[in-house]
Amino acid sequence: MTRPTTRRQFLQTSASVFAFAAAFGNVQAFSQEKPAWKAGVAKAVLTPEKSVWLAGYGSKRAPDGKLHDLWMKALALEDNAGHRAVLITSDFQGVPKVMSDRVFEQLQKQFKLERTQVMFTFSHNHCGPRLGDDLIDYYPVEAEQEALVEEYTTQMVTKTVAMVGESLSKLAPASLAIGEGKATFAVNRRNNREADVPDLIAKGTPLVGPVDHAVPVMTVTRPDGKLEAVLFGYACHPTTLSFLTWCGDYPGFAQLEIEKAHPGTTAMFVNTCGGDQNPLPRRKVELCEKYGHMLAVGVEEALKQQLKPVSSGLHTAFEIIDLPYLKNVSREELTELSKDLTGIKGRWSRRLLKKLDAGDKFESAYPYPIHAWRLGKEMLVVGMGAETVVDYALRFKREFGEGTWVMGYADDMISYIPSRRVWEEGGYEGGSNLFEYGRPAYRWEGGIENRISASVHKLVKQVRE
Repeated sequence: MTRPTTRRQFLQTSASVFAFAAAFGNVQAFSQEKPAWKAGVAKAVLTPEKSVWLAGYGSKRAPDGKLHDLWMKALALEDNAGHRAVLITSDFQGVPKVMSDRVFEQLQKQFKLERTQVMFTFSHNHCGPRLGDDLIDYYPVEAEQEALVEEYTTQMVTKTVAMVGESLSKLAPASLAIGEGKATFAVNRRNNREADVPDLIAKGTPLVGPVDHAVPVMTVTRPDGKLEAVLFGYACHPTTLSFLTWCGDYPGFAQLEIEKAHPGTTAMFVNTCGGDQNPLPRRKVELCEKYGHMLAVGVEEALKQQLKPVSSGLHTAFEIIDLPYLKNVSREELTELSKDLTGIKGRWSRRLLKKLDAGDKFESAYPYPIHAWRLGKEMLVVGMGAETVVDYALRFKREFGEGTWVMGYADDMISYIPSRRVWEEGGYEGGSNLFEYGRPAYRWEGGIENRISASVHKLVKQVRE
């Protein structure tokens, strides 16, 4: 006959079970405590139905089909105090201010979400579609194409707002946890000539230049143990491919592989600070699939480890700072350049001359968006506009410590954002190439890293107080 369990034995057994669960990061499944978070996930296909050109590379690229669909996805979060934030990820090459501002305005009107509560990120995929006036002077001017781009951009504004609304409607109890994997295919393109890389790798010669091979991972798990979403990042250009077919490049393949391995889970990618990083060698679909697999393996390695639970508490801060140009281009310079009837500088100069003729004046700086989000005491997210070089991620992770995510490619596709080191070295990412992005200047003023850093430190202090 089994003896009845005494109260003391019951408490001892319960304590042992709870300790076992805590050791394996699954306290919530064994306890009756309120989950630390609510989360909602939604996604929408963004593959164009009409012949909007593929973005990037500065040439006419009409689509000839697709390898897989392009997506944007939303993760809505709410802490126990009711504070909310939404992260949008997407397979876009670049979301320009003329689009994202319309999204932010509608999100405020419809859902009372302020700019501090929303980050709109894009992978910088060069097999995705054009949007708005992003890189407007890059492409040959065709009125029919510009009308298609405007139509498509408006559709994407509507679809993005609806997707965010859906994510908010799905807010339900969840737990968050973070970890980190590794992937090694990103190469510093400033320090390693693309043509030399295959031979260097074959010989086992170490590549040079700063890189960030970390794969930060965050999981969203329901109380019943269902893995709802996996958010992960990597610092590298999605430029493995340069053909005419829609696909998400290596991040697209990585997300598909993760979702196949975890049915019912939504995989979401953010480009951390890959402005000067390329997947090398490249230009083959097999390589693109390989890099996607390597990134997915990095995510899976993190998932196999003991992840760190993220406690409740959401704090967000945001500001727009002025990034000054070194010097505005003059009317005389533009007049001379306008004689070029076929190249990008000719298109750029003629467009800017029209603005001057209409009475416009060139701004001396560009409005630059910066975010800081703190999730619990374990996770800090720094989000910055445009193509930040890897130095920013390495610096802020060093300065703010474990659990820090540093992301570029947020809110606005402005240009390359060089660190002071890259600015002094010059070259493509740090030199006189702002005209490619339509700015009324050739180059940033040299102190932009200090300006950005001062803002980031201020915002981080706000969310940590």
